[in-house]
Amino acid sequence: MKTIVTRLDSFGDVLLAGPAVRAVAARAEHVTLLCGPRGEPAARLLPGVSDILVWDAPWAGFEPPPVDRGGVDKVVDALAAQEADSALVLTSFHQSPLPTALLLRLAGVGHIAADSEDYPGSLLDVRHRRAPHAHEAEAGLDLAGAAGFPRVDDGRLRVLPPPATTRLTGPEPYVVLHPGASVPARAWSPWRCREAVRALTAAGHRVVVTGGRGERDLTALVAGELACDLGGRTDAAELAGVLAGARAVVTGNTGPAHLAAAVGTPVVSLFAPVVPAERWRPYGVPHVLLGDQNAPCADSRARICPVPGHPCLESVTAEDVLAAVEKVMTA
Repeated sequence: MKTIVTRLDSFGDVLLAGPAVRAVAARAEHVTLLCGPRGEPAARLLPGVSDILVWDAPWAGFEPPPVDRGGVDKVVDALAAQEADSALVLTSFHQSPLPTALLLRLAGVGHIAADSEDYPGSLLDVRHRRAPHAHEAEAGLDLAGAAGFPRVDDGRLRVLPPPATTRLTGPEPYVVLHPGASVPARAWSPWRCREAVRALTAAGHRVVVTGGRGERDLTALVAGELACDLGGRTDAAELAGVLAGARAVVTGNTGPAHLAAAVGTPVVSLFAPVVPAERWRPYGVPHVLLGDQNAPCADSRARICPVPGHPCLESVTAEDVLAAVEKVMTA
């Protein structure tokens, strides 16, 4: 049996699809993962994936491209070439699976399953309804089970074994602080992050600051003279290695929080309530959520904080982070 699993949005979303991918891989001979460009680095870390197709869908992501007939035809042809028997369309609770299901149907996939509140017509063979408060990882596993792929393990997040990264981090022990986030509403301010580095260092923790290639100025500011600055110096697999060696990871609700969970590292999550923590919290590892979960921005899915001063996160202090780090390290 050949199966296609789709998850078209971001890095962290693809990591959260990992347990469902493993469930599919336990019964399918070949698993193709269709993902977006932001999710591709995560897709390459997932166990159970045989092949990866990358497509920037016009209904996914923060900056979706315009609809292009040629691009649609190309991805349909690529899906058809997989000669898949079945497909699993994974989406967040607020996304429709039906555009993706249409492409899969045009590609000749005979059995398609998805969570859908909308009437699917002939696009779905399994129209599943997710539990109202399910975590994204659990929702994916539930859908896989409904499609005939029951869970085969503990359902936690996992990635392929990461490389050794001591040459980057220096010797253990250390704590990682990742100040960036995929959208501004989910980020703690650089000045608060810098204060946290000082507090952690003063308490005897060695701090490693991580970030992407476009975040080098941010990580340099946050690290200062006290922390090891790895901004722009790691790819996805190396970042997994850095996080795996940490005693704890401090970050917002963004991809590295889920990558830390995938390598079994406790997380202190500066969690802006613009999306529900019950669906997006660090999964399967000790964690502490910091931030006002009942703030006025709750469930707004805002990319820019709608409340002046960003109080849901800026009310969190460096001392709060230090206490949370010491709590998760002993959990």
